[in-house]
Amino acid sequence: MKKQGYYSSGEFARMAQVTLRTIRYYDKQNILKPSYVTDAGARFYTDGDFARLQQILLLKYLGFSLDDIREMTIADTDYHFMLNSLEIQRKLVQDRIEQMQLMEQTIEETTEAIRKERGVEWSRMLDLIHLTGMEKSFKNQYKSATNIAARINLHSLYSVNSKGWFPWIFEQLDLRKGMRILEIGCGDGTLWTENKARLPEGISVTLSDISEGMLRDARRAVGTEDDRFTFRAFDCSRIPYEDGAFDLVIANHVLFYCDDIPGVCREVRRVLKDGGPFICSTYGSRHMREVSALVQEFDERIALSADKLYEKFGKENGAGILERVFPRAAWRQYEDALIVTEPEPLISYVLSCHGNQGQYIGEKYGDFRAFVKKKTGAGGFRITKDAGIFVCL
Repeated sequence: MKKQGYYSSGEFARMAQVTLRTIRYYDKQNILKPSYVTDAGARFYTDGDFARLQQILLLKYLGFSLDDIREMTIADTDYHFMLNSLEIQRKLVQDRIEQMQLMEQTIEETTEAIRKERGVEWSRMLDLIHLTGMEKSFKNQYKSATNIAARINLHSLYSVNSKGWFPWIFEQLDLRKGMRILEIGCGDGTLWTENKARLPEGISVTLSDISEGMLRDARRAVGTEDDRFTFRAFDCSRIPYEDGAFDLVIANHVLFYCDDIPGVCREVRRVLKDGGPFICSTYGSRHMREVSALVQEFDERIALSADKLYEKFGKENGAGILERVFPRAAWRQYEDALIVTEPEPLISYVLSCHGNQGQYIGEKYGDFRAFVKKKTGAGGFRITKDAGIFVCL
């Protein structure tokens, strides 16, 4: 018997303007499972399933494989998930538009060169090959951007400190008129988009990241029309600027990802003018520890990260690492905690972590959601935040 608010497979396919065969195939491939299956095997879908189908069809249109899509989507339609997902998908569409425009330009230039020179210029052909090989970069960027959005979202929704992380960081910079600033590992540029109105006059900001995709996001968010900002992709272990080029260098949650932290610090000090500060953020051993305890209570096999980044560069050992290069490194604590009252943003955060959680949560997602919902009820789920910055002079 059909339940109210549910659509049969045929109805669902017709409403979505796809074939019934497609719906059955997605079910078989564990990409879009029905929300309800009768004892007789009849499959039914809900309005919420349309949101997931929207993700699938757009990602498929953009060239992702079904294996990629299976990893990128999750069976939940809470508005937190959908807002994050739609925003990331919008950025992905923008990336694809830019890629196709660049490819069109390169094809036109290559065609014109062949006509004029009566021969093939193989360097231009290599450019085309590189452009057509950008798919993997887009896929990695989608996953990275989705993960970052999930983490920022949790903190922005439930932080006890009314002054958010990025406004707090901005205040610690002590910016003055005419300063030249470099941010390494700028991500999507949130530090600047949240504080653009507070920038002093005559300032010059260079945003850099090793990821071309993240830099595209930053460029779009900050705006290319703002001539105070320049954007450049490079590895921070080899900063392509002359000695003393900057008054201030910033690294927000970056150093613990670097292979050679002292080497990066030496490069930073080289490009800083005498007395210019290096401000770098990290976190301590207590940071978000309740989240790890939560998932291990659900399944003790889950490890959210194989690497404890704070052991590589954290609150406890950071000063010792930095003072190999800088005369002094002083810690400033960001006082905050999270009180999470809804399950979905916390689940999104868990799924964004670099661990094995997908292996153990995937098919038990409904059980995990019920478990987290219970934990976040009755006053909320409290999470310790133990983060801050080192100011190096």
